[in-house]
Amino acid sequence: MGATPEPETWYTPLTPLSFLERSAEVFGDKTAIVHGDRRIGYRDFAAEATRVAHALRASGVEPGDRVAYLLPNIPEMLVAHFAVPLAGGVLVAVNTRLAPAEIHYILAHSGAKVLVVDAALHGSVPADAPVGEIVTVTDPVSGARPDPAVGGISYADLLARGGAGPDEPLPWTVADERATISINYTSGTTGRPKGVMYHHRGAYLNALAEVIHSRHTTESRYLWTLPMFHCNGWCTTWGVTAAGGTHVCLRAVDGAEIWRLLDTEGITHLNGAPTVLNTITGHEAAHPLDREVVVTTAGAPPSPTVIRRMSALGARLVHVYGLTETYGPYTVCEWQDGWARLDVERRSALLARQGVGMVVTDGVRVVDDEMRDVPRDGATMGEVVMRGNNVMSGYFADPEATAKAFRGGWFHSGDLGVWHPDGYVELRDRAKDIIVSGGENISTIEVEAALDSHPAVHEVAVVGVPDEKWGERPKAYVVTRPGESVDAEALREHARARIARYKVPDAVEFVAELPKTSTGKIQKFQLREREWAGHANRVQG
Repeated sequence: MGATPEPETWYTPLTPLSFLERSAEVFGDKTAIVHGDRRIGYRDFAAEATRVAHALRASGVEPGDRVAYLLPNIPEMLVAHFAVPLAGGVLVAVNTRLAPAEIHYILAHSGAKVLVVDAALHGSVPADAPVGEIVTVTDPVSGARPDPAVGGISYADLLARGGAGPDEPLPWTVADERATISINYTSGTTGRPKGVMYHHRGAYLNALAEVIHSRHTTESRYLWTLPMFHCNGWCTTWGVTAAGGTHVCLRAVDGAEIWRLLDTEGITHLNGAPTVLNTITGHEAAHPLDREVVVTTAGAPPSPTVIRRMSALGARLVHVYGLTETYGPYTVCEWQDGWARLDVERRSALLARQGVGMVVTDGVRVVDDEMRDVPRDGATMGEVVMRGNNVMSGYFADPEATAKAFRGGWFHSGDLGVWHPDGYVELRDRAKDIIVSGGENISTIEVEAALDSHPAVHEVAVVGVPDEKWGERPKAYVVTRPGESVDAEALREHARARIARYKVPDAVEFVAELPKTSTGKIQKFQLREREWAGHANRVQG
Protein backbone atom coordinates (compact mmCIF):
# COMPACT_ATOMS: atom_id res chain seq x y z
CA MET A 1 0.00 0.00 0.00
CA GLY A 2 1.20 3.50 -0.82
CA ALA A 3 1.76 6.23 1.69
CA THR A 4 -1.21 8.36 2.72
CA PRO A 5 -1.02 11.68 0.85
CA GLU A 6 -0.47 14.86 2.77
CA PRO A 7 -3.74 16.72 3.44
CA GLU A 8 -2.85 19.65 1.17
CA THR A 9 -2.64 17.29 -1.80
CA TRP A 10 -6.27 16.16 -1.59
CA TYR A 11 -8.11 18.90 0.26
CA THR A 12 -9.36 21.99 -1.57
CA PRO A 13 -11.08 24.78 0.40
CA LEU A 14 -14.62 25.34 -0.85
CA THR A 15 -15.46 28.63 -2.56
CA PRO A 16 -18.19 29.65 -5.03
CA LEU A 17 -15.47 31.29 -7.12
CA SER A 18 -14.86 27.83 -8.56
CA PHE A 19 -18.36 27.83 -10.06
CA LEU A 20 -17.59 30.63 -12.50
CA GLU A 21 -14.20 29.19 -13.35
CA ARG A 22 -15.84 25.90 -14.33
CA SER A 23 -18.78 27.42 -16.23
CA ALA A 24 -16.42 29.67 -18.21
CA GLU A 25 -14.49 26.59 -19.30
CA VAL A 26 -17.47 24.30 -19.93
CA PHE A 27 -20.07 26.79 -21.21
CA GLY A 28 -17.82 29.54 -22.54
CA ASP A 29 -20.02 30.68 -25.44
CA LYS A 30 -23.34 30.13 -23.70
CA THR A 31 -25.34 33.20 -22.64
CA ALA A 32 -24.80 33.70 -18.93
CA ILE A 33 -26.45 37.12 -18.44
CA VAL A 34 -29.32 38.91 -20.17
CA HIS A 35 -30.06 42.58 -19.50
CA GLY A 36 -32.01 44.61 -22.03
CA ASP A 37 -30.09 44.28 -25.30
CA ARG A 38 -26.97 42.97 -23.55
CA ARG A 39 -26.05 39.29 -23.87
CA ILE A 40 -22.94 38.19 -21.96
CA GLY A 41 -21.44 34.72 -22.37
CA TYR A 42 -19.80 32.76 -19.58
CA ARG A 43 -16.30 33.28 -20.91
CA ASP A 44 -16.84 37.04 -20.99
CA PHE A 45 -18.53 36.90 -17.56
CA ALA A 46 -15.37 35.39 -16.07
CA ALA A 47 -13.15 37.82 -17.98
CA GLU A 48 -15.14 40.78 -16.65
CA ALA A 49 -14.90 39.47 -13.08
CA THR A 50 -11.14 39.12 -13.50
CA ARG A 51 -10.84 42.62 -14.94
CA VAL A 52 -12.83 44.13 -12.06
CA ALA A 53 -10.79 42.16 -9.50
CA HIS A 54 -7.55 43.55 -10.98
CA ALA A 55 -9.07 47.04 -10.96
CA LEU A 56 -10.06 46.78 -7.30
CA ARG A 57 -6.56 45.65 -6.39
CA ALA A 58 -5.13 48.56 -8.36
CA SER A 59 -7.48 50.81 -6.38
CA GLY A 60 -5.92 49.71 -3.11
CA VAL A 61 -8.27 46.89 -2.09
CA GLU A 62 -6.28 44.39 -0.05
CA PRO A 63 -7.28 40.96 1.31
CA GLY A 64 -10.14 41.33 3.79
CA ASP A 65 -11.06 44.87 2.74
CA ARG A 66 -14.76 45.56 2.33
CA VAL A 67 -16.15 46.77 -1.00
CA ALA A 68 -19.72 48.14 -0.97
CA TYR A 69 -22.10 47.88 -3.92
CA LEU A 70 -25.32 49.91 -4.14
CA LEU A 71 -26.80 48.52 -7.35
CA PRO A 72 -30.10 47.05 -8.53
CA ASN A 73 -30.19 43.69 -10.32
CA ILE A 74 -27.88 44.52 -13.22
CA PRO A 75 -24.90 42.60 -14.64
CA GLU A 76 -22.36 44.65 -12.67
CA MET A 77 -23.99 43.51 -9.42
CA LEU A 78 -23.77 39.87 -10.48
CA VAL A 79 -20.14 40.28 -11.56
CA ALA A 80 -19.37 41.77 -8.13
CA HIS A 81 -20.26 38.49 -6.42
CA PHE A 82 -17.22 36.96 -8.08
CA ALA A 83 -14.95 39.95 -8.71
CA VAL A 84 -14.80 41.22 -5.13
CA PRO A 85 -13.81 37.88 -3.54
CA LEU A 86 -11.53 37.17 -6.52
CA ALA A 87 -9.68 40.33 -5.53
CA GLY A 88 -9.53 39.04 -1.96
CA GLY A 89 -12.13 41.51 -0.75
CA VAL A 90 -15.43 41.16 1.11
CA LEU A 91 -18.62 42.16 -0.70
CA VAL A 92 -21.06 44.44 1.14
CA ALA A 93 -24.22 44.52 -0.99
CA VAL A 94 -26.33 47.43 0.28
CA ASN A 95 -30.14 47.58 0.28
CA THR A 96 -31.08 49.96 -2.54
CA ARG A 97 -34.10 51.36 -0.67
CA LEU A 98 -32.25 52.65 2.36
CA ALA A 99 -32.02 56.33 3.24
CA PRO A 100 -28.67 58.17 3.01
CA ALA A 101 -28.23 58.12 6.79
CA GLU A 102 -28.75 54.35 6.91
CA ILE A 103 -26.29 53.83 4.06
CA HIS A 104 -23.79 56.08 5.84
CA TYR A 105 -24.01 53.87 8.93
CA ILE A 106 -23.41 50.67 6.91
CA LEU A 107 -20.46 52.15 5.04
CA ALA A 108 -18.92 53.40 8.28
CA HIS A 109 -19.62 50.26 10.29
CA SER A 110 -18.27 47.92 7.61
CA GLY A 111 -15.28 50.16 6.93
CA ALA A 112 -15.87 49.90 3.19
CA LYS A 113 -12.95 51.15 1.14
CA VAL A 114 -14.87 51.60 -2.14
CA LEU A 115 -18.54 52.24 -2.99
CA VAL A 116 -19.85 51.21 -6.42
CA VAL A 117 -23.22 52.85 -7.07
CA ASP A 118 -25.82 53.00 -9.84
CA ALA A 119 -26.35 56.48 -11.29
CA ALA A 120 -30.07 56.22 -10.61
CA LEU A 121 -29.27 55.80 -6.90
CA HIS A 122 -27.04 58.86 -6.55
CA GLY A 123 -29.75 60.49 -4.45
CA SER A 124 -29.19 57.79 -1.80
CA VAL A 125 -25.46 58.40 -1.48
CA PRO A 126 -24.68 60.33 1.72
CA ALA A 127 -22.95 63.64 1.09
CA ASP A 128 -20.09 62.65 3.38
CA ALA A 129 -19.88 58.99 2.37
CA PRO A 130 -17.12 57.46 4.54
CA VAL A 131 -15.31 55.64 1.74
CA GLY A 132 -12.06 56.18 -0.07
CA GLU A 133 -13.61 56.26 -3.53
CA ILE A 134 -17.00 56.25 -5.26
CA VAL A 135 -17.46 54.47 -8.59
CA THR A 136 -20.59 55.13 -10.69
CA VAL A 137 -22.26 52.60 -13.00
CA THR A 138 -24.40 54.11 -15.76
CA ASP A 139 -26.97 51.56 -16.91
CA PRO A 140 -28.47 52.21 -20.38
CA VAL A 141 -31.68 50.43 -19.34
CA SER A 142 -32.44 53.06 -16.68
CA GLY A 143 -31.26 56.05 -18.69
CA ALA A 144 -30.23 57.80 -15.47
CA ARG A 145 -27.31 60.20 -15.69
CA PRO A 146 -24.72 60.65 -12.92
CA ASP A 147 -25.07 63.53 -10.46
CA PRO A 148 -21.82 65.54 -10.68
CA ALA A 149 -22.15 66.39 -6.98
CA VAL A 150 -21.48 62.76 -6.06
CA GLY A 151 -18.03 62.90 -7.63
CA GLY A 152 -15.74 59.91 -7.94
CA ILE A 153 -14.97 57.99 -11.11
CA SER A 154 -16.95 56.07 -13.70
CA TYR A 155 -17.14 52.29 -13.92
CA ALA A 156 -15.23 52.54 -17.20
CA ASP A 157 -12.46 54.41 -15.37
CA LEU A 158 -12.35 51.64 -12.79
CA LEU A 159 -12.11 48.95 -15.46
CA ALA A 160 -9.26 50.82 -17.12
CA ARG A 161 -7.23 50.22 -13.99
CA GLY A 162 -7.60 46.49 -14.53
CA GLY A 163 -4.91 46.43 -17.16
CA ALA A 164 -4.86 43.32 -19.33
CA GLY A 165 -7.54 41.73 -17.14
CA PRO A 166 -8.19 38.18 -18.29
CA ASP A 167 -4.68 37.94 -19.76
CA GLU A 168 -3.44 38.14 -16.16
CA PRO A 169 -5.43 35.33 -14.49
CA LEU A 170 -6.13 35.28 -10.79
CA PRO A 171 -6.63 32.04 -8.87
CA TRP A 172 -10.29 31.05 -8.43
CA THR A 173 -9.36 29.60 -5.06
CA VAL A 174 -9.01 30.65 -1.43
CA ALA A 175 -6.61 29.54 1.26
CA ASP A 176 -9.25 29.54 4.00
CA GLU A 177 -12.80 28.46 3.19
CA ARG A 178 -14.05 30.06 6.41
CA ALA A 179 -12.76 33.47 5.39
CA THR A 180 -15.52 36.04 4.98
CA ILE A 181 -16.88 36.38 1.45
CA SER A 182 -19.65 38.88 2.16
CA ILE A 183 -21.33 40.93 4.87
CA ASN A 184 -25.10 41.36 4.60
CA TYR A 185 -26.79 43.90 6.82
CA THR A 186 -30.10 43.10 8.52
CA SER A 187 -33.07 45.40 8.09
CA GLY A 188 -32.49 47.02 11.48
CA THR A 189 -36.18 47.28 12.39
CA THR A 190 -35.39 46.89 16.10
CA GLY A 191 -32.28 49.07 16.18
CA ARG A 192 -29.08 49.50 14.22
CA PRO A 193 -28.65 46.96 11.40
CA LYS A 194 -26.19 44.16 12.11
CA GLY A 195 -23.58 42.93 9.63
CA VAL A 196 -24.04 39.21 9.00
CA MET A 197 -20.82 37.50 7.94
CA TYR A 198 -20.92 34.72 5.34
CA HIS A 199 -17.88 32.53 4.65
CA HIS A 200 -16.84 30.89 1.38
CA ARG A 201 -17.76 27.38 2.58
CA GLY A 202 -21.30 28.37 3.56
CA ALA A 203 -21.85 30.30 0.33
CA TYR A 204 -20.63 27.32 -1.71
CA LEU A 205 -22.87 24.83 0.08
CA ASN A 206 -25.97 26.99 0.24
CA ALA A 207 -25.62 27.77 -3.47
CA LEU A 208 -25.63 24.05 -4.22
CA ALA A 209 -28.67 23.59 -1.96
CA GLU A 210 -30.50 26.19 -4.07
CA VAL A 211 -29.56 24.26 -7.20
CA ILE A 212 -30.88 21.02 -5.73
CA HIS A 213 -34.09 22.23 -4.11
CA SER A 214 -35.11 24.68 -6.85
CA ARG A 215 -34.09 22.13 -9.50
CA HIS A 216 -31.71 24.29 -11.50
CA THR A 217 -30.00 22.83 -14.57
CA THR A 218 -28.06 24.12 -17.55
CA GLU A 219 -31.46 24.88 -19.08
CA SER A 220 -32.44 27.25 -16.27
CA ARG A 221 -33.39 30.77 -17.27
CA TYR A 222 -33.61 32.54 -13.94
CA LEU A 223 -35.48 35.84 -13.64
CA TRP A 224 -34.06 38.16 -10.98
CA THR A 225 -37.25 39.20 -9.15
CA LEU A 226 -35.33 38.84 -5.86
CA PRO A 227 -32.80 41.58 -5.03
CA MET A 228 -29.22 40.44 -5.39
CA PHE A 229 -28.40 42.46 -2.27
CA HIS A 230 -30.74 40.29 -0.20
CA CYS A 231 -28.63 37.43 1.25
CA ASN A 232 -26.61 37.63 -1.97
CA GLY A 233 -29.78 36.74 -3.83
CA TRP A 234 -30.32 33.74 -1.51
CA CYS A 235 -26.94 32.58 -2.87
CA THR A 236 -28.57 32.11 -6.30
CA THR A 237 -26.00 34.52 -7.73
CA TRP A 238 -23.54 31.69 -7.25
CA GLY A 239 -26.00 28.77 -7.65
CA VAL A 240 -27.34 29.52 -11.13
CA THR A 241 -23.75 30.15 -12.22
CA ALA A 242 -22.74 26.75 -10.84
CA ALA A 243 -25.47 25.09 -12.91
CA GLY A 244 -24.48 26.98 -16.06
CA GLY A 245 -27.93 28.57 -16.28
CA THR A 246 -28.83 32.01 -17.63
CA HIS A 247 -29.37 35.04 -15.37
CA VAL A 248 -32.09 37.39 -16.67
CA CYS A 249 -31.67 40.72 -14.90
CA LEU A 250 -34.55 42.89 -13.70
CA ARG A 251 -33.91 46.34 -12.23
CA ALA A 252 -37.16 46.45 -10.24
CA VAL A 253 -40.22 44.32 -9.56
CA ASP A 254 -42.77 45.41 -12.15
CA GLY A 255 -45.71 43.19 -13.07
CA ALA A 256 -45.81 44.17 -16.74
CA GLU A 257 -42.06 43.67 -17.21
CA ILE A 258 -42.12 40.34 -15.36
CA TRP A 259 -44.85 39.03 -17.65
CA ARG A 260 -43.04 40.36 -20.73
CA LEU A 261 -39.88 38.50 -19.74
CA LEU A 262 -41.83 35.36 -18.82
CA ASP A 263 -43.29 35.35 -22.31
CA THR A 264 -40.22 36.42 -24.33
CA GLU A 265 -37.21 35.03 -22.45
CA GLY A 266 -38.46 31.50 -21.72
CA ILE A 267 -38.10 32.00 -17.95
CA THR A 268 -37.98 28.71 -16.02
CA HIS A 269 -37.29 29.95 -12.49
CA LEU A 270 -37.81 32.95 -10.25
CA ASN A 271 -37.67 33.67 -6.52
CA GLY A 272 -39.62 36.08 -4.39
CA ALA A 273 -41.65 36.86 -1.30
CA PRO A 274 -45.42 36.22 -1.33
CA THR A 275 -46.03 39.92 -2.08
CA VAL A 276 -44.03 39.52 -5.29
CA LEU A 277 -46.20 36.52 -6.18
CA ASN A 278 -49.27 38.67 -5.55
CA THR A 279 -47.86 41.20 -8.05
CA ILE A 280 -47.52 38.43 -10.61
CA THR A 281 -50.93 36.80 -10.10
CA GLY A 282 -52.78 40.10 -9.75
CA HIS A 283 -51.44 41.77 -12.90
CA GLU A 284 -53.76 42.26 -15.84
CA ALA A 285 -51.31 40.42 -18.10
CA ALA A 286 -51.45 37.25 -15.95
CA HIS A 287 -52.29 34.10 -17.88
CA PRO A 288 -51.62 30.35 -17.64
CA LEU A 289 -48.02 29.57 -18.54
CA ASP A 290 -47.17 27.25 -21.43
CA ARG A 291 -44.47 25.58 -19.34
CA GLU A 292 -43.75 24.87 -15.71
CA VAL A 293 -41.97 27.73 -13.93
CA VAL A 294 -40.35 26.89 -10.60
CA VAL A 295 -41.15 29.67 -8.13
CA THR A 296 -39.18 29.56 -4.88
CA THR A 297 -40.83 31.68 -2.23
CA ALA A 298 -39.88 32.85 1.26
CA GLY A 299 -39.59 36.06 3.25
CA ALA A 300 -42.98 35.50 4.86
CA PRO A 301 -45.11 32.36 5.04
CA PRO A 302 -47.15 32.16 1.81
CA SER A 303 -50.83 31.69 2.47
CA PRO A 304 -52.58 28.67 0.94
CA THR A 305 -54.42 31.19 -1.26
CA VAL A 306 -51.21 32.53 -2.78
CA ILE A 307 -50.03 28.98 -3.39
CA ARG A 308 -53.29 28.07 -5.14
CA ARG A 309 -53.20 31.16 -7.36
CA MET A 310 -49.61 30.57 -8.48
CA SER A 311 -50.27 26.87 -9.05
CA ALA A 312 -53.31 27.75 -11.20
CA LEU A 313 -50.98 29.68 -13.53
CA GLY A 314 -48.79 26.61 -13.97
CA ALA A 315 -46.06 27.44 -11.46
CA ARG A 316 -44.41 24.85 -9.26
CA LEU A 317 -44.06 26.33 -5.77
CA VAL A 318 -40.98 25.58 -3.68
CA HIS A 319 -41.54 27.00 -0.19
CA VAL A 320 -38.34 27.74 1.73
CA TYR A 321 -37.58 29.54 4.96
CA GLY A 322 -34.57 31.22 6.47
CA LEU A 323 -33.06 34.49 7.61
CA THR A 324 -30.20 36.75 6.65
CA GLU A 325 -28.21 34.91 9.32
CA THR A 326 -28.71 31.57 7.50
CA TYR A 327 -27.57 32.66 4.01
CA GLY A 328 -31.25 33.00 3.10
CA PRO A 329 -33.17 29.71 2.75
CA TYR A 330 -32.40 27.07 5.37
CA THR A 331 -35.49 24.81 5.27
CA VAL A 332 -37.65 23.57 2.43
CA CYS A 333 -41.15 22.14 2.37
CA GLU A 334 -40.18 18.93 0.61
CA TRP A 335 -42.89 17.51 -1.66
CA GLN A 336 -44.23 14.10 -0.72
CA ASP A 337 -45.66 11.70 -3.30
CA GLY A 338 -49.00 11.28 -1.58
CA TRP A 339 -49.76 15.00 -1.68
CA ALA A 340 -50.74 14.89 -5.35
CA ARG A 341 -53.83 12.85 -4.43
CA LEU A 342 -55.06 15.40 -1.88
CA ASP A 343 -57.63 18.08 -2.62
CA VAL A 344 -56.19 21.51 -3.39
CA GLU A 345 -57.12 22.96 0.01
CA ARG A 346 -55.32 20.27 2.00
CA ARG A 347 -52.33 20.20 -0.34
CA SER A 348 -51.94 23.99 -0.21
CA ALA A 349 -52.06 23.92 3.59
CA LEU A 350 -49.26 21.33 3.68
CA LEU A 351 -47.16 23.35 1.21
CA ALA A 352 -47.53 26.46 3.36
CA ARG A 353 -45.42 24.85 6.10
CA GLN A 354 -41.72 25.72 6.39
CA GLY A 355 -40.67 22.08 6.26
CA VAL A 356 -37.35 20.43 7.02
CA GLY A 357 -33.69 21.38 6.85
CA MET A 358 -32.16 21.61 3.37
CA VAL A 359 -29.76 18.91 2.29
CA VAL A 360 -26.64 20.86 3.39
CA THR A 361 -27.92 21.81 6.85
CA ASP A 362 -27.64 20.24 10.30
CA GLY A 363 -31.43 20.18 10.48
CA VAL A 364 -33.84 22.42 12.29
CA ARG A 365 -35.32 22.21 15.80
CA VAL A 366 -38.20 23.77 17.69
CA VAL A 367 -37.26 24.23 21.35
CA ASP A 368 -38.61 25.55 24.63
CA ASP A 369 -36.90 28.08 26.90
CA GLU A 370 -34.62 25.33 28.27
CA MET A 371 -33.45 24.29 24.76
CA ARG A 372 -35.49 21.07 24.93
CA ASP A 373 -37.26 19.88 21.80
CA VAL A 374 -41.00 20.54 21.94
CA PRO A 375 -43.33 17.59 21.26
CA ARG A 376 -43.94 16.87 17.58
CA ASP A 377 -47.67 17.33 17.98
CA GLY A 378 -48.29 20.27 15.64
CA ALA A 379 -49.58 22.28 18.59
CA THR A 380 -46.87 22.98 21.16
CA MET A 381 -45.13 26.20 20.28
CA GLY A 382 -41.40 26.89 20.63
CA GLU A 383 -38.57 28.82 19.03
CA VAL A 384 -37.00 27.70 15.74
CA VAL A 385 -33.23 27.20 16.08
CA MET A 386 -30.57 26.17 13.55
CA ARG A 387 -26.84 25.52 13.21
CA GLY A 388 -24.36 24.24 10.64
CA ASN A 389 -22.33 25.26 7.61
CA ASN A 390 -24.91 27.71 6.32
CA VAL A 391 -25.40 29.66 9.52
CA MET A 392 -23.44 32.92 9.76
CA SER A 393 -19.95 33.19 11.24
CA GLY A 394 -21.32 35.96 13.45
CA TYR A 395 -22.17 39.65 13.42
CA PHE A 396 -19.36 41.85 12.16
CA ALA A 397 -17.69 43.80 14.98
CA ASP A 398 -20.44 42.80 17.43
CA PRO A 399 -19.34 39.90 19.66
CA GLU A 400 -22.06 40.60 22.24
CA ALA A 401 -24.90 40.24 19.73
CA THR A 402 -23.19 37.15 18.27
CA ALA A 403 -23.00 35.45 21.67
CA LYS A 404 -26.66 36.23 22.35
CA ALA A 405 -27.76 34.84 18.97
CA PHE A 406 -25.87 31.55 19.54
CA ARG A 407 -26.79 30.92 23.17
CA GLY A 408 -26.98 27.20 23.84
CA GLY A 409 -24.89 26.44 20.75
CA TRP A 410 -27.69 27.04 18.25
CA PHE A 411 -28.69 30.14 16.31
CA HIS A 412 -31.92 31.57 17.69
CA SER A 413 -34.23 32.75 14.91
CA GLY A 414 -36.76 34.62 17.03
CA ASP A 415 -39.47 32.79 15.08
CA LEU A 416 -42.10 30.76 16.88
CA GLY A 417 -43.43 27.55 15.41
CA VAL A 418 -44.68 24.03 15.95
CA TRP A 419 -43.22 20.67 15.01
CA HIS A 420 -45.52 18.25 13.20
CA PRO A 421 -45.44 14.45 13.59
CA ASP A 422 -43.91 14.12 10.09
CA GLY A 423 -40.95 16.29 11.19
CA TYR A 424 -42.07 19.38 9.30
CA VAL A 425 -41.79 22.75 11.04
CA GLU A 426 -44.57 25.30 10.70
CA LEU A 427 -44.14 28.93 11.73
CA ARG A 428 -46.81 30.48 13.87
CA ASP A 429 -45.28 33.94 14.18
CA ARG A 430 -42.32 36.09 14.93
CA ALA A 431 -41.94 36.29 18.70
CA LYS A 432 -42.54 40.04 18.41
CA ASP A 433 -45.70 39.56 16.30
CA ILE A 434 -47.58 37.11 18.51
CA ILE A 435 -50.71 38.76 19.94
CA VAL A 436 -51.35 37.98 23.60
CA SER A 437 -55.04 38.66 24.16
CA GLY A 438 -56.48 37.94 27.59
CA GLY A 439 -53.78 35.31 28.17
CA GLU A 440 -54.39 33.59 24.82
CA ASN A 441 -51.71 33.55 22.12
CA ILE A 442 -53.02 34.50 18.67
CA SER A 443 -50.89 33.76 15.60
CA THR A 444 -51.09 36.62 13.12
CA ILE A 445 -50.08 34.20 10.36
CA GLU A 446 -53.13 32.04 11.05
CA VAL A 447 -55.48 35.03 11.06
CA GLU A 448 -53.93 36.40 7.86
CA ALA A 449 -54.41 33.06 6.10
CA ALA A 450 -58.09 33.00 7.07
CA LEU A 451 -58.67 36.51 5.72
CA ASP A 452 -56.51 36.00 2.63
CA SER A 453 -58.71 33.10 1.55
CA HIS A 454 -61.50 35.55 0.72
CA PRO A 455 -61.55 36.07 -3.08
CA ALA A 456 -61.63 39.88 -2.74
CA VAL A 457 -58.45 40.07 -0.65
CA HIS A 458 -55.16 40.84 -2.38
CA GLU A 459 -52.93 41.32 0.68
CA VAL A 460 -53.43 41.44 4.42
CA ALA A 461 -51.41 42.17 7.54
CA VAL A 462 -52.60 41.57 11.09
CA VAL A 463 -51.11 43.25 14.17
CA GLY A 464 -52.00 43.52 17.83
CA VAL A 465 -53.55 46.82 18.90
CA PRO A 466 -54.22 48.08 22.44
CA ASP A 467 -57.41 46.96 24.15
CA GLU A 468 -58.54 48.12 27.59
CA LYS A 469 -60.08 44.78 28.56
CA TRP A 470 -57.89 42.17 26.85
CA GLY A 471 -54.54 44.00 26.70
CA GLU A 472 -54.42 43.71 22.93
CA ARG A 473 -56.62 42.48 20.12
CA PRO A 474 -55.96 41.69 16.45
CA LYS A 475 -56.55 44.32 13.79
CA ALA A 476 -56.37 43.62 10.04
CA TYR A 477 -55.05 45.92 7.35
CA VAL A 478 -56.45 44.77 4.00
CA VAL A 479 -55.69 45.56 0.36
CA THR A 480 -58.45 44.36 -1.96
CA ARG A 481 -57.92 42.92 -5.41
CA PRO A 482 -58.46 45.30 -8.35
CA GLY A 483 -62.15 45.54 -9.18
CA GLU A 484 -63.19 43.64 -6.02
CA SER A 485 -64.74 44.89 -2.81
CA VAL A 486 -65.88 43.49 0.52
CA ASP A 487 -67.03 45.18 3.70
CA ALA A 488 -65.41 44.65 7.08
CA GLU A 489 -68.21 42.62 8.62
CA ALA A 490 -68.41 40.25 5.63
CA LEU A 491 -64.69 39.69 5.92
CA ARG A 492 -64.95 39.05 9.65
CA GLU A 493 -67.78 36.59 9.04
CA HIS A 494 -65.63 34.82 6.46
CA ALA A 495 -62.87 34.49 9.07
CA ARG A 496 -65.25 33.18 11.75
CA ALA A 497 -65.94 30.14 9.59
CA ARG A 498 -62.22 29.30 9.55
CA ILE A 499 -60.72 30.26 12.91
CA ALA A 500 -61.84 30.54 16.52
CA ARG A 501 -63.98 33.59 17.21
CA TYR A 502 -61.49 35.08 19.68
CA LYS A 503 -58.90 35.19 16.89
CA VAL A 504 -61.12 37.18 14.49
CA PRO A 505 -59.97 40.81 14.22
CA ASP A 506 -62.11 43.35 16.04
CA ALA A 507 -61.19 45.96 13.44
CA VAL A 508 -60.54 45.85 9.69
CA GLU A 509 -58.96 48.82 7.91
CA PHE A 510 -58.86 48.90 4.11
CA VAL A 511 -55.71 50.51 2.70
CA ALA A 512 -54.29 51.16 -0.77
CA GLU A 513 -50.99 49.45 0.05
CA LEU A 514 -49.02 47.94 2.91
CA PRO A 515 -45.56 49.14 4.01
CA LYS A 516 -42.90 46.77 2.67
CA THR A 517 -39.19 46.22 2.51
CA SER A 518 -37.41 46.14 -0.83
CA THR A 519 -37.63 42.34 -0.75
CA GLY A 520 -41.41 42.39 -0.39
CA LYS A 521 -41.72 41.73 3.34
CA ILE A 522 -44.61 43.53 4.97
CA GLN A 523 -43.29 45.84 7.70
CA LYS A 524 -45.74 45.14 10.49
CA PHE A 525 -43.71 47.19 12.94
CA GLN A 526 -44.80 50.36 11.11
CA LEU A 527 -48.44 49.39 11.54
CA ARG A 528 -47.89 48.52 15.21
CA GLU A 529 -46.07 51.75 15.95
CA ARG A 530 -48.99 53.74 14.60
CA GLU A 531 -51.48 51.83 16.76
CA TRP A 532 -49.39 51.86 19.94
CA ALA A 533 -48.30 55.50 19.86
CA GLY A 534 -48.72 56.76 23.40
CA HIS A 535 -48.89 53.26 24.91
CA ALA A 536 -45.79 52.17 26.81
CA ASN A 537 -46.76 48.57 27.50
CA ARG A 538 -46.12 47.05 24.06
CA VAL A 539 -42.60 46.16 22.97
CA GLN A 540 -42.14 47.34 19.41
CA GLY A 541 -40.47 45.06 16.85
